[in-house]
Amino acid sequence: MISVHDLLISSLVQRFGPTVTSESLKVYSAEMGMHYQTIANKLKNYKVGRGLWNLEQEVETLEHIYTQAAVIPDQEQVSFVPQKDPSFVPFGNFSDLKKVIQSKRFYPVFITGMSGNGKTVSVEQACAQLKRELIRVNITIETDEDDLIGGFRLVDGSTVWHNGPVIEALERGAILLLDEVDLASNKILCLQSVLEGKGIFLKKIGKYVRPANGFTVVATANTKGKGSDDGRFIGTNVLNEAFLERFPITFEQEYPSEKTEVKIVSAAMDDKDPDFAEKLVRWAQVIRKTFYDGGVDEIISTRRLVHIAQAYKIFGKRDKAIEVCVNRFDTDTKQSFLELYSKIDANVNPDDDDNESPEEMVRRHARESYQG
Repeated sequence: MISVHDLLISSLVQRFGPTVTSESLKVYSAEMGMHYQTIANKLKNYKVGRGLWNLEQEVETLEHIYTQAAVIPDQEQVSFVPQKDPSFVPFGNFSDLKKVIQSKRFYPVFITGMSGNGKTVSVEQACAQLKRELIRVNITIETDEDDLIGGFRLVDGSTVWHNGPVIEALERGAILLLDEVDLASNKILCLQSVLEGKGIFLKKIGKYVRPANGFTVVATANTKGKGSDDGRFIGTNVLNEAFLERFPITFEQEYPSEKTEVKIVSAAMDDKDPDFAEKLVRWAQVIRKTFYDGGVDEIISTRRLVHIAQAYKIFGKRDKAIEVCVNRFDTDTKQSFLELYSKIDANVNPDDDDNESPEEMVRRHARESYQG
């Protein structure tokens, strides 16, 4: 069990390093609300000179204790290789991403693109196909050094050091996936040395962790780390330029082509209704075109199409599958999307002068919504 004395030593080393001076001790005692002499008395066995204490040997002992205490039985037998998805359809930058991972070189990759267009799943499936371990971290504004690197945890009444996901990936030579990295605060800067391929010094236990062969980092984001000017991706932040510069390459992930997207949607519904898959994709592409032209504020992603396909497998009805998956939109947008699909499902010819085109219909609904 780790004692209060051990925690004091660890805290001092984290704050000042293994060599502590009387001035450092005064600062520490003031910060902690403790008497200087009380702390000095606890360090009498480490005193090497007037106003000077050396804690280096104790740090090595603590490192051994923390490491032993934190060992998880059969950890080496735990596999972080993702499962293969038999319905996965590769597209976009997948082959290039796969080459980077296959090379086993340290070469950080930044992937940016609209929500729901397959950024994360492409990383997972590349690792699955190559049988490479993947450790995924979902980044939020609250993510800090303790979440990423690790920290002390209370286990069975004992205080032990617990590796964070970054350390696990470093030591295993795994792929570290920083998912939604543009939601991070400046606390993400604790990874600067990791993104240089140099490993990281665990100051809390005085241990340096170097990357094992094969380790690299992939980050996904809806933006390029410059924030979201249109407010669509609320919560995304402007990332530090020095942090972004440590990613040598950036892949811009677009939605798949119509032909590829039909394959993805068909696979999601076990190829039971090819006609429905084709119409869903056409419906989504009309909405996206209108979105990019500024005619509507919402979009149908590839992920939402897959959700509709899965709902169709459950409910067996086209209209119900679409409706339950677009209920998240406001009433006017939802109605315009449902009406648009009805038009496409009925094979209305958009080139017929007597008919309103799908794009015009979506824009009309949007205008009526704003006027209302």
